[in-house]
Amino acid sequence: MKLRSEQVTKGVERAPHRSLFYAMGYIKEELERPLIGVCCAHSEIVPGHFNLDKVAEAVKAGVRMAGGTPIEFPSIGVCDGIAMGHAGMKYSLASRELIADSVETMTMAHCFDGLVLIPNCDKIVPGMMMAAVRMDVPAVVCSGGPMMAGCVKGEDVSLSKIFEAVGARKAGMIDDDGLTAYEEGVCPGCGSCAGMYTANSMNCIAEVLGLALPGNGIVPAVDGGRLRMAKKAGMAIMDLVRNDITARDIVDEKSVLNALTCDMALGCSSNSVLHLLAIANEAGVDLTLDTFNEYSAKVPNLCHLAPAGGTHMQDLNAAGGIQAVMNELSKKDLIDKSHITATGKTVGENIETRPVKDYGTIRHIEDPYSENGGIAVLWGNIAKNGSIVKRSAVAPEMMVHTGPARVFDGEEESIEAIFAGKINAGDVVVIRYEGPKGGPGMREMLGPTSALAGMGLDKSVALITDGRFSGASRGASIGHVCPEAAQGGEIGLIKEGDVITIDIPNSKIDADVSDEEFEKRRAAYIAPGSRVKTGWLARYQRMVSGADRGAIMK
Repeated sequence: MKLRSEQVTKGVERAPHRSLFYAMGYIKEELERPLIGVCCAHSEIVPGHFNLDKVAEAVKAGVRMAGGTPIEFPSIGVCDGIAMGHAGMKYSLASRELIADSVETMTMAHCFDGLVLIPNCDKIVPGMMMAAVRMDVPAVVCSGGPMMAGCVKGEDVSLSKIFEAVGARKAGMIDDDGLTAYEEGVCPGCGSCAGMYTANSMNCIAEVLGLALPGNGIVPAVDGGRLRMAKKAGMAIMDLVRNDITARDIVDEKSVLNALTCDMALGCSSNSVLHLLAIANEAGVDLTLDTFNEYSAKVPNLCHLAPAGGTHMQDLNAAGGIQAVMNELSKKDLIDKSHITATGKTVGENIETRPVKDYGTIRHIEDPYSENGGIAVLWGNIAKNGSIVKRSAVAPEMMVHTGPARVFDGEEESIEAIFAGKINAGDVVVIRYEGPKGGPGMREMLGPTSALAGMGLDKSVALITDGRFSGASRGASIGHVCPEAAQGGEIGLIKEGDVITIDIPNSKIDADVSDEEFEKRRAAYIAPGSRVKTGWLARYQRMVSGADRGAIMK
């Protein structure tokens, strides 16, 4: 077995390299084993990453047991909840590219033979997977696990409830004590926030892609099974290295389509569209928004986890988890079972003994929440290159909606209007210049959507943006509008009062404005200048693609 690490450990010429390893306390016997990079995103600012140091220690134990030498290095990570609602959110999506680039840098510079990647939250999970696929090295993802649901007034709750409680407090629907009850009760401990938000969506997708072991997406952070899995992940990477099974052996068109299938069945965050597009791009897989709608039309939605429903990740775990969802989908041949995974076994071998344990949490394939998937792509004269909605979190009465546009150039303006009571039932809130370039950084609009929900307007007001939404958003929230306003898209030409029609069942979104009128407005329009002049976000703004391509760097 030829090891990449021999470039820094073997031969007379590498004596200087070995001396640097010896300076850190490594011994000759350790350098004769495969060197496994353990990329850990532990920090003391992200609840989902607070426990990752313990996960890393378990991973390293597994690597050593299986005959390897683990070498830990760090990764940054943004907490989207703490970054929400201010300029810090501009850095969240953009950080995905920094993470992918930094993992690539550390791996290539130090010649690791394999990687165990330890993320947990929104952009860290896809960023690390993008790097592994880009470099095509043996890799296993071992996340930190979901948070347990909190409990307020006898109800299981998660992060989305406190954001909605802010809106309820502003509307006078609850008092300060009521707000405090949610503030102190929704997040009971470490882990990625307990609903099917973006972090958990991507941890589940890592499992479906085959880069993570079964259970990665659903075993709670505080469960002893999480550390047992981490040890198994450390052992699994050694098998992948010995058998020369690399990330692109696992992530290819078949596994990407499996991930897309489960995305629809689970009702994942709309952000999963951005990240699957980006991961597919690294794998050389041709994935487009048309493919998302193709699968949405044929894959039933089997789960309604928060914010779409009242169940949480711990319930999905008890019901059999992602492997059980895949087992259920395979009953209609919706899953490719032949594909190899990080276990060294095929998908079919992994799922054959994992039936659904609770059909209250995971619906039977013959009795889904809907025959369509959880995500839909809408097109129209204000979204010529597409837009995204988490259909499974939209109330039935908002599947088709027509109303007047209420136009805002940025999230702050919209929040001010919502809290001031200036948004009325029937309105269509339009927030623009929040796309990948216009933001820059494509901020999440959880503040506006949760404010509307908390004020009881989520079943009568729609929201459209060229930005994006948190996985915790619910309601008729249409994001990723392309082309974005900063690229000359028609969303930048909408005027106050224009009538907009949203037709989710028929994948349409249109303004009652003629092409001739749009061109007339375009000729007279002066776009606002960039909000960012310095720093690496200015570079990101110049190089980032549209959301329809996954907001990847050109």
